[in-house]
Amino acid sequence: MTRTPHSTHVATRRTFRTELLAIIPALRGFARFLARDSAIADDLVQDTIVRALDKAESFTPGTNLRAWCFAILRNLFLEQHRQGCRERIALEDYGHHPASTSESSPHAQTEMQELESLLWQISPLLREALVLVGAQELTYAEAADICGVEVGTMKARVSRARAALKKVMATQDRKNGPEGAQT
Repeated sequence: MTRTPHSTHVATRRTFRTELLAIIPALRGFARFLARDSAIADDLVQDTIVRALDKAESFTPGTNLRAWCFAILRNLFLEQHRQGCRERIALEDYGHHPASTSESSPHAQTEMQELESLLWQISPLLREALVLVGAQELTYAEAADICGVEVGTMKARVSRARAALKKVMATQDRKNGPEGAQT
């Protein structure tokens, strides 16, 4: 049986949707780093999926769907942030009510909260680069595509982010003293 253009299109749409479903956890993780609020992150992911499905015909099969969707999510976040939507309120309120972590040990939760706190002390561009390459395990090229910059710029941002994170950690260690606990 030969495939008709219609059956090929249906199979391609099915593959696109299957791959889209598979990257939802990664999208949610990136959205949580951007929004710092699980409800807003879920809304961003939902909006990203809707936009991706709506623009599916503009996606080139064989290219990186994950990077394409991350770019959509990032653009949605920046668009909403610029418009002064509820993200600003959530970001300002976050310091008073940090998002809780899931079913991990109290020690692991504390470490994650400390890391998150440290990450939010570096500049947004550097933090974004580090999250994309470090936490989301994207290549420099994929992260550069998402952010609309050259690969060299992304490499420099990640390098500066790591240096800034080390500096923030050293400053915090000095504040906490030799035993790592404030008195």
